[in-house]
Amino acid sequence: MTTEEGVYGLILVSGLIAASGSAGAPAWKTLVFTAVTVLVFWIAHVYAGAVAMHGSPSAAGTPVSIREATRSAVRKSRGLLAATLAPAAALMFGAVGLIGDVAATWTAMWVCVSVLAVLGYVAYRRKGAPMWVRLIGAVSTASFGIVIIIAKAIVTH
Repeated sequence: MTTEEGVYGLILVSGLIAASGSAGAPAWKTLVFTAVTVLVFWIAHVYAGAVAMHGSPSAAGTPVSIREATRSAVRKSRGLLAATLAPAAALMFGAVGLIGDVAATWTAMWVCVSVLAVLGYVAYRRKGAPMWVRLIGAVSTASFGIVIIIAKAIVTH
């Protein structure tokens, strides 16, 4: 998963889960709402990327075809879809009744925070940053999800 698209995807998923959970939706509805919204967002992201790249000069100097542009946009934006998988698993536990709906919602949101932290850490590790910078990167990236959790807590309590 690319870090940039993964971060965007997880923030999107966190917000969708928070909104759906705040409305009192059961886990299965939150899962469907999140999946459909992320899919539409991903398709729009691929479309915009393909349109932006189509016709621009390639490395060989020829115009980029719509097929090449679409393939590149799909590859670049796959992190948006991958970001949905871990929190979707938590919601699935609620959807099948293994845990309660509220627990599934909160677990999914904390999974988002955890994955954001990992992405922040990995991004700085790739740059060869020292451990303390990697940890600051993890905390700062995770803070996006924490802000959404705080907002959800304020709205629902």
